[in-house]
Amino acid sequence: MSEHATPTDPGAAPDPAALARVVAGQRAEIDRLRDLAATAAVEERARGAVMALTGGSAEAARETLARRAKAERRTLLEECWITLGALPPPPGADRAPAGPGGTAVPPAPHLSDDHLSEGRLPEGRPPDDAPAGLAEALVRVGSPQELARRLQERLAPGIGADAVVLYARLPSGGLELVGHAGIDDALAARWQQVSPLSGIPALEALRAGEPRWLDGAGRDGAGRDGERWPPDGDPSGRGGSQAWLPVPPGASADACLGVLRHGGAPFTPGERDHLRDVARLCAGWLRTFAGRPQSAGTGAGVADAVQRVFDTLPVAAVLLTPVRASSGRIQDFRVDAATPYAARFTGGDDTDPVGRRLLGSLPETVAGPLRQGCLRALATGEPYESEPFAHRAAPYGAAEPATHSVRAAPLGDGLVLSWIRHDTSDRQEQRLADLQRLGDLGWANWNLVTHEAAWSDQVFAIFGRDPARGPVALTGLPGLALPDEAPALTRAVQALTHEGRPCDVLFRTRTPAGVRHLRIVAEAVTDDDGALVEVHGFVQDLTARRRAELALVESERAMLTQHDVLLAERTLAARLQDALLPLPRQPVRPAGLRVEVAYLPAQTGVQVGGDWFSAIELPDGDALFVVGDVAGHGVDAVATMAQLRFTAKGMVITGSSLTGALARLNTLLLHSSGAHGTASMVLARYSPARRRLEWAQAGHLPPLLLRAGKARYLDRPKGILLGASATPVFAEAECLLEPGDRLLLYTDGLVERPPESIDRGLERLARAATARGAGPANALEPLLAALLPEAELRDDVCVLDIQVPDGQVPEP
Repeated sequence: MSEHATPTDPGAAPDPAALARVVAGQRAEIDRLRDLAATAAVEERARGAVMALTGGSAEAARETLARRAKAERRTLLEECWITLGALPPPPGADRAPAGPGGTAVPPAPHLSDDHLSEGRLPEGRPPDDAPAGLAEALVRVGSPQELARRLQERLAPGIGADAVVLYARLPSGGLELVGHAGIDDALAARWQQVSPLSGIPALEALRAGEPRWLDGAGRDGAGRDGERWPPDGDPSGRGGSQAWLPVPPGASADACLGVLRHGGAPFTPGERDHLRDVARLCAGWLRTFAGRPQSAGTGAGVADAVQRVFDTLPVAAVLLTPVRASSGRIQDFRVDAATPYAARFTGGDDTDPVGRRLLGSLPETVAGPLRQGCLRALATGEPYESEPFAHRAAPYGAAEPATHSVRAAPLGDGLVLSWIRHDTSDRQEQRLADLQRLGDLGWANWNLVTHEAAWSDQVFAIFGRDPARGPVALTGLPGLALPDEAPALTRAVQALTHEGRPCDVLFRTRTPAGVRHLRIVAEAVTDDDGALVEVHGFVQDLTARRRAELALVESERAMLTQHDVLLAERTLAARLQDALLPLPRQPVRPAGLRVEVAYLPAQTGVQVGGDWFSAIELPDGDALFVVGDVAGHGVDAVATMAQLRFTAKGMVITGSSLTGALARLNTLLLHSSGAHGTASMVLARYSPARRRLEWAQAGHLPPLLLRAGKARYLDRPKGILLGASATPVFAEAECLLEPGDRLLLYTDGLVERPPESIDRGLERLARAATARGAGPANALEPLLAALLPEAELRDDVCVLDIQVPDGQVPEP
């Protein structure tokens, strides 16, 4: 709690000592809060690194760090620094530069998933106690220079360190001095940049991936002479022992820590272990907050700082800068920094994505929502996380797409975009549940040694069994079957458990939902000695399929019965039709005309139609032609056809006009109890004296006249279907025929071809008739062959082909 320096006397001046205590207390509080925030940041980064490497949760990562810290007798903060320092280097950077002989130095061990899951460090890193207080001091370090100063302060009492230097490896293979303490600025300036050919101990330690320990005479621990730093020719050359340690240990080190002493005594084993621990702690800070130095001439900016952090992170993330149009509207986002793992998400290859436009390199299904999410994050300052989507990292050999989501968090004027991979085990479990639900099946396991059983939720649902009751033992499975099917299931289970014979059995069981038809498929598993130890398999509900099969069988039986009935009816109707409508074998010649008749029954279905015709000579010498079509098929249609056919002939023979006959037939069809629906008809009366054709129709297609090589349809007089209206209107039309004319009367089966219109069928008939000309030489059969190919007829066809002989002369 802060103290207040308010005087008790309102008129008195504040006590300076009290004010100083208040200020000091507030500063101490601010420092404490700043240290807490910095410590939390380090712990958060370490947890993130463990989560990225193991794929576990944040809580699991925290427990892993705490467990390792306890096992190695370290503080949690020390463990976090060591974890960050031991992170694997990014792809493409885990091979050290070649040594002087051209041989690459093997990389040092890194923290693997096994190390993290087992709570241990890689081999070669002994769990010695870290320097007390150094981990806490590192959270207040702001630069490599400050790091060198704090190290010199802490190593001076115990190690006797008179100077500390920090060298960072350059991309060229040389070194750059990034921090120093205990040496003058002139010496630091002379050795700011070190050539890769210089051979100083810092370079040798980095190339070997091991520390270099030099005594006062310049000899290492193996008695070999080594070059000191600075070399003997330097005016500031100094004697004494030196230690040069790669940071972090191993050939993938980014920096080298040098500890210099004035005394020439070699470093003791305890001092060496102490310095190794110091290097491991410093590695976490250097890899997390310092990064690799850039080549000369590269300016330091936000993107460079972020890139140095990104280089240490084993995640897929990029730093985005908005690309704006002249109007200020954001068009796209430019990648200004990227982790090595982000390349697979920003273009599909392994090339560095820095400098690319983001949205143009992503699929539209991802880029569209991502753009809106990024704009919203910039506008509101709130992070955005996308819906999960599938991504296949083809260059990395992914067998199937993995599910990811994208998170965009504001950073200054830009965004940090990261890809989050979802746990594959959750997806596999959901897929298995969906498969069982859609297939109406579930898995079951029975352990023959421990007599334990396990069922999936779907098996409990299939049997209608409460999961709280647990699964049924394998030997008790036959008890779930109906009594008449239990013996077969018992034999199958015995053969499975005694002989290891696989089983595939169908049986029925009674459940609260009724009787179910089930199938069980199971096999036995043996141990190395061949003994049966487990049975696993699946249970499938075939009830719906079995019901469908039974319904199909019943339907087939009904269809066969109905087919037999219809076939008998067709036979009867066909015989009746043959008796009532005999088809002439030769052309008939009423009133001097030549008439061919064709009747073709439908080839689909089992019922006969109601088409009919008449071509007779009347008592007065005229000719009567009738073509009609009763709607429908079957015995009723044939009966109606016979009634209309004989009644029409009788009415015309007894003197009725054509329209009068149609009107009476309409009345007959309307009021006869046995009449069948409606009918169409055309009636024509031909007088040979003047070659005059009078005709009327009731909803029928017009006759086709062929004359002099041309075809036309006669204009239809008024008339509607018979049986369609109680007050019909019928009219007659007249046509004078000429020698050589040909007139076709027909039913709709000749021209209809569903789903095309009737007009197209009429056009087809006219073209075919014109192409085959007129006259006796052109019989009806070729015309029918052209119009009715080998395809099955959908309806009956009836045609009268009336031809006027060339020699017929009308009477005066």
